[in-house]
Amino acid sequence: MYRALTRDIEVVVEPFYLEEQSDPEDDRYVWGYKIVISNNSDTTVRLVNRYWNITDQNGIVDEITGAGVVGEQPRLAPGDTYEYSSGCPLDTPSGLMFGHYQMETDEGELFDVEIPAFSLDSPGLLRVLN
Repeated sequence: MYRALTRDIEVVVEPFYLEEQSDPEDDRYVWGYKIVISNNSDTTVRLVNRYWNITDQNGIVDEITGAGVVGEQPRLAPGDTYEYSSGCPLDTPSGLMFGHYQMETDEGELFDVEIPAFSLDSPGLLRVLN
């Protein structure tokens, strides 16, 4: 699991390889990921936008922005958590994702909450470290 904490809002990511949706012979590799957002602050916030940077093994970057997550703009009161799952296909056996959520307080203040960088690695992939 990967964790990041911004202004007492914690984002935890758990990626997993989706073998049944992947087809390595056709250069298709698919991962799912579960995200839990916990509001440990004393302020109610709403997740209004998301930004993702997805980089494949060849260094090709795909940037994604949009409103909310999985069609929702969840509101988290102090102590609340929000959980969702999504997925990411790549043309290579590994990659990296990171990003941020734009949050808004009830007073209209906008701020970014970090999504920790996490790796997407196919099972059995051999890594060589220099």
